[in-house]
Parts: sequence; structure tokens; C-alpha cells
Amino acid sequence: MTPERVTYGAASGGTAVGDKPSREELIAEINRLRKERNAVILAHNYQLPEIQDLADFTGDSLGLSRQAAKTDADVIVFCGVHFMAETAAVLSPDKKVLLPDIEAGCSLSDTITVDQLRAWKKEHPGAVVVAYVNTSAAVKAESDICCTSSNAVEVVQSIPEDKEILFLPDMFLGSYVEKVTGRKMHIWMGECHVHAGIHADELSELAQRFPDAELLIHPECGCSTSSMYDLAAGQLPANTSLLSTGKMLEHARKSASRNFIVATEVGILHKLTKDNPGKTFIPAAEDAVCPFMKKITLEKVLRSLKTDIYHITVPPEIASRARRAIERMIEIG
Repeated sequence: MTPERVTYGAASGGTAVGDKPSREELIAEINRLRKERNAVILAHNYQLPEIQDLADFTGDSLGLSRQAAKTDADVIVFCGVHFMAETAAVLSPDKKVLLPDIEAGCSLSDTITVDQLRAWKKEHPGAVVVAYVNTSAAVKAESDICCTSSNAVEVVQSIPEDKEILFLPDMFLGSYVEKVTGRKMHIWMGECHVHAGIHADELSELAQRFPDAELLIHPECGCSTSSMYDLAAGQLPANTSLLSTGKMLEHARKSASRNFIVATEVGILHKLTKDNPGKTFIPAAEDAVCPFMKKITLEKVLRSLKTDIYHITVPPEIASRARRAIERMIEIG
């Protein structure tokens, strides 16, 4: 765990005892408690299928951030990873934000600490710091504006041309944004270990095996930058799109295509298939599984609602600065 995650900590709680309840009993008890406590359950698109089906809202980082900011619930049960629950706590300081498993971290977020960012800023005084939402609240507080994979291009385009830009922490998303915008940026060399493992040669092979399939690629993927070159060279289908998970869902619903190759964490396939009966979704890599995203279970959601484990809080002085960076992102869209 990063120092930031330890600093913000969480309360400890008990463990379940007695006979193991059935899936139906777990869901019934969760539904009873969330109504009793006026709780909302948010789930990222990479969560286990049963967690996605249970949630009041599913979505990508930006979509869930917006839901957290506008909810009138007293309690937010965030089924995602630690930095997402922190973001919800920053945007909704009057709500109780619960993360059902404190070990649900993020390999990308962990690639940069607040001390590393401060040192980097000293090397580039006056630079505008753009932080991907996959970062700790402490890092967000040291940044000027946040972004997600769905609005990173627009965020960078909003920065005056004469400003130096520090983009962190994802090098693949940064390279993608740099190519699309034509802006030269300083890019932190961080990566998501799941997305980094999806390679362009695998996509090319799948595209040849399924010539009628659309190719949907997440900008965090290790293949994203090379895929732009491959697309320009005619080595990938013309109907290749680089999209956030939220945009993938929207695109698949509107597309007339029946087959899709999906290059991102495989959790998204559940909702893609559920929302689009009759369409086929092929994972670019079947082993593209984030173990952190799979840590939250029905049992842990129930425990969280019963015992308030784990209550995620952010110190007010950090939260106020992080909130400014997040709100600037949300204003852009």
C-alpha cells in the first residue's frame, strides 16, 4: 500500500460468523440495509458481474465521480478501488463513503507518490499538472486539473498553448493524448499492469481472425499508441476506436456492428453483453484481469453496510485542494 492509503486509513470491523448465507439471502439483506441506511451502491465497470448487477449505478471513473457528487444518499458504498472511494469522499464530504475491501488498490495509482510529484514540479516551475483520476487524493491536491480517459484530450486542449504540461501517471494515455492534440508534454512513466499487457500484435491477429469485428481499445492499453500508427498504415480495421469504458458501452449500443474485439479489463464484457443481446464481444486478452477490481464480493458489501468498514476519509486541507482539480475536470465534461 502507498503511504497515502495508509494515512487515510479506515476503521476496522468484525468478520461474519455462522453458516454461510446463500447468494439470494446476501442480496436480500444488502437490499434491506441499503434502504434502511439510505445508501447508494456504486460499481465500476470492471467489478464482478454480481456486484455490477447489484449496484444502483455502474460506470467509469468520470461517471461514478458525477454520481457521487450529486447523490442525496447518506452512505456511498463504493465498489471500485481506493482512489475512486477517495474521490467520492472528496466530492461528498457530508456523506459516509465506504470501501468494502481496503486492499482494493491500483497499480497505476501506486506508480507516483506525492513526494515524487513535488520533486517533479520543482524541476518544471510554472508547469500545469494534469493528473489522471487514477491517483491518490494527495497527488490530486498537488495537481492543477484532473482528467479521465474519456476527457483527457479535452482537458489538455483547454490549457493555453504557451504552458508547459506535466501529465501523470499513465504513459500510454499520455502518449495517446500527445499524438491526438499535437501538444508536447512531459509524461510520467507509469502504467496499469493489466492494460500494459495488451499488445498490438495480439490485436492485429484477432482483427485478421474476425475481419467484420469493430476494435474497441482503451487508451491505457500498451497497444494504444502503436495502434494509432497501425490504423494510419491500414494494418487495423478502419472501424477501430480508442474509448474509455463508458464510451465503449455507449458506442456498442449505437453501433450496427454485431461483433466487437474489446481491449481492456475483461470486467466490461459483462455489461457489454447484458446491454447488447445478439452482439458478440471478444476479449483482446482473456487474462486481462485486475485482481484489485475483483476483491469486492457480496459478503464484503454486506459487511460494509453492517459495520461501516471501511470508512474512507481525506484530511480537509488535502480534500479542498483535490476538489478544485476534480471540479475543473468535471466542468470540462
